[in-house]
Amino acid sequence: MKHLLGSLVFASALAFASQLSAQQGPPPVTVANPVVKKIVEDDEFVGRFEARADVVIRSRVSGYLNAVEFTDGSLVEEGQLLFTIDQRQFSTALRQAQSQIDIAQATFDFAAEQLERAEALIRNGNIAQSVVDERREVYLSAQGSLEQARAALELAQLDLEYSEIRAPMAGRIDQALVDPGNLVSADQTELTSIVSSDPIYFYFDIDERYFLAYARDARARGASLQEGGGGLEVKVSLSDQKIPPQSGVLDFSENRIDQQTGTMRVRAILDNPDEILTPGLFGRVNVPGSLPYDGVLIPDAAVVADQNRRLVMSVDDGGNVIPIEIRTGPRIDGYRVVREGLDGSEVIVIEGVVRARPGTVVTPEKVELPLIAEN
Repeated sequence: MKHLLGSLVFASALAFASQLSAQQGPPPVTVANPVVKKIVEDDEFVGRFEARADVVIRSRVSGYLNAVEFTDGSLVEEGQLLFTIDQRQFSTALRQAQSQIDIAQATFDFAAEQLERAEALIRNGNIAQSVVDERREVYLSAQGSLEQARAALELAQLDLEYSEIRAPMAGRIDQALVDPGNLVSADQTELTSIVSSDPIYFYFDIDERYFLAYARDARARGASLQEGGGGLEVKVSLSDQKIPPQSGVLDFSENRIDQQTGTMRVRAILDNPDEILTPGLFGRVNVPGSLPYDGVLIPDAAVVADQNRRLVMSVDDGGNVIPIEIRTGPRIDGYRVVREGLDGSEVIVIEGVVRARPGTVVTPEKVELPLIAEN
């Protein structure tokens, strides 16, 4: 009697489960066609920002530093006065050179008159040729002395000019390394440095495989990787995620692969009007790694990992789930690039993948994916 009662209860439960399953039907899933559009795959590298120009300021003359004419860390313009060296000795040397010019000019004028008089007398035979030659020698010597005095005057003027040290370019200046009153040695003492701020360079290294791919793409565009970096547009991201990626272009690459590292250094140039980018900062650069092509894009949630394989679950007109093996690429516009396995015409499961087992039947609800995924 007990066995009969148990059998009746089990049969009733089984019938109820079958009835409930029939009422619920196949599990619901969300499906969509992959996004198909023109894309360019990106490669990412780590690099560092460097100033386009970097100048160490030194004096061209020796003397005692008289004044510092700038504020540490400020922006300076080309030609702006930075330092002044005690000018008294240079002003005195300039006046001395000017007086030597007056002396040499007077000597030259007198020698010229004497030579002119001698040449007039020799035409009448009233003077010997040797006297004329002697006066010509005196004239030429006076002429040389005058040119020498003029050169000395120019040097004195340069020394006085160099006693005012001016910025050779515009940029951000460092602190003053020498205080007023200290002796400055010509071409030796470092006074400060200036780095340009806008535009700015970004350097990074690529290996042989990337170099060959970029050079091939550059040739396809009629450009050269060495001359102008192929003109590729790049994006550089900083460690601070609140700062948006900065745009730039490749403008140079070295002319050989480093034999020890097997890499080549490439350079991008970026506008930096707000000076957000500073020499020495690290960044991540995204470089177009392919020519534009029709890419197939799917959400990461649609990809199923099966050991070392990647699968998506497609659904046919009857709701049958069919697995498709794919080869994935980088993320673009919030989607995962599918390099092999899909052509874009398939209907794949994008939500409810856990309910879409191969060989089962599901109830698909189709939606359309936007061209750019919503974060």
